[in-house]
Amino acid sequence: MQKTAYLCLVIATLSWGGNAVAGKLALGHVSPMMLTFWRWAFAVAIIFAISVPQLRKDWPIVRKRLPILIFYGIIGYTTFNAVLYTALKYTTAINVAIEQAGIPMLIFLINFALFRTRVSLAQIFGFSLTLVGVALTASHGNLASLLNLTVNFGDALMLIAVVAYAVYTVSLRWKPVVDWRTLMAIPALFALLTTVPLVLWEYSGDAAIWPDTRGWVIVLYTAVFASLLAQVLYIKGVEGIGPNRASLFINLIPVFGTLLSVAIIGEDLQFFHVAALVLALGGIAIAEKGKPASQ
Repeated sequence: MQKTAYLCLVIATLSWGGNAVAGKLALGHVSPMMLTFWRWAFAVAIIFAISVPQLRKDWPIVRKRLPILIFYGIIGYTTFNAVLYTALKYTTAINVAIEQAGIPMLIFLINFALFRTRVSLAQIFGFSLTLVGVALTASHGNLASLLNLTVNFGDALMLIAVVAYAVYTVSLRWKPVVDWRTLMAIPALFALLTTVPLVLWEYSGDAAIWPDTRGWVIVLYTAVFASLLAQVLYIKGVEGIGPNRASLFINLIPVFGTLLSVAIIGEDLQFFHVAALVLALGGIAIAEKGKPASQ
């Protein structure tokens, strides 16, 4: 069970790391909110195409638990991505990477405050190592450059994104017992509905860019891998080992994103890339080895 959860979380974070590369490649080919809209439009079309019979079967449960499923779509799927995309207009990618690494710690704090979920010293040390890995990635190996970072409106927006995804992860403990297709389809539908006003807002400001050929390829990648595959596997990972332990894997996203940039975009492989991956994986391994017995 644990090995399956680990595999699910690694593939999920690898897919989200690829999403970061897709975001870089999307510049000038599709605008952020247009990408978010079509990402969920395709995801909804795909998941509903394979889920209708199961949705009918699960509907009695869905009807009773609809508010939490809508909550997942609005908070976990739309709010996080839309706020992150907007934050990047005002702050640097380095700030976003570092701030996103705060999600696991916030999940730890929420779980302790609400459910008294214990955290071991090994988990704290492991989290610290993964955070150093993220810092190495974000600073391109020059940790001293982080001292020159400034805080602005974009960083305040990222705090909203961080809180949104932490709350979403913790709330997965209340997910209804339904088939994975149903668990994906209903939140995805409401994620799509909540992106409509966002893309209209972008269009009204003359900032919308309709996808070209590369844009459509990026849309399809984000729909299949970053939306459907990653979200389902992340939920499975949280289900398998709990939100505290699963959240540490989030810090693999900027590391995987950087390594994929090397492989796909052709950026140079540097020593800090390898060091960051070792620190992130090592931190997760230490945290897992020293987890409290109750977990």
